[in-house]
Amino acid sequence: MTTSPAARAPIAGHEHAFEPGTTGWTLLLLHGTGGDEHDLLQLGRQLAPGAALLSPRGRVLEGGVTNRFFARRAANDIDIDDLRLRTDELATFIREATSSYELDPARIVALGYSNGANIALATLLRHPGLLRGAVLLRPVLYDAPSELPDLTGTTVLAAAGARDPYTPPEVIEHLRDVLTRAGTELELRVDPLAGHALAQGDLGAAATWVRTLLDA
Repeated sequence: MTTSPAARAPIAGHEHAFEPGTTGWTLLLLHGTGGDEHDLLQLGRQLAPGAALLSPRGRVLEGGVTNRFFARRAANDIDIDDLRLRTDELATFIREATSSYELDPARIVALGYSNGANIALATLLRHPGLLRGAVLLRPVLYDAPSELPDLTGTTVLAAAGARDPYTPPEVIEHLRDVLTRAGTELELRVDPLAGHALAQGDLGAAATWVRTLLDA
């Protein structure tokens, strides 16, 4: 009998959903604030029909009810110590899930939106080599290391909205500068009409990016 995603036992403390794939690739799905492990499953299946889907739930409850991957005191007032702690916890989850589900550790790609994109970005920089690439939808870089890791061979799509209140132009340029200096193969897309919510063009760009990487 096939086990439903909702019935999966926690790994490294993370409730999660998992759907096996057929291609050897895995999409790590990281939801936005207020989401859960089911939010991005349909999108993940649309973008990569043959990939395994691994989708953890954020472990931080904001106000006791809202799922997040790391704590904040207010909008754009991030608890950096908690961000680092939760990033390390997520890295442990990825490693243990990779072993438990017999995934290829060289073919794990993150797909994150907002809060999920931010922790995916933190994972890229704090645990280099853990992710083969990442789709970062509306990311903000909160914690750039003083010594950048070598991310040569890591492919990143970052999609920002020019009208997003969380990402004024200097924030977007900071993201570009850090990821470029770290050696990523970066595609940065800024939609001039979009805010923080996703636009149809973001999904089209993500589909093309994922297909190109997984077919390479």
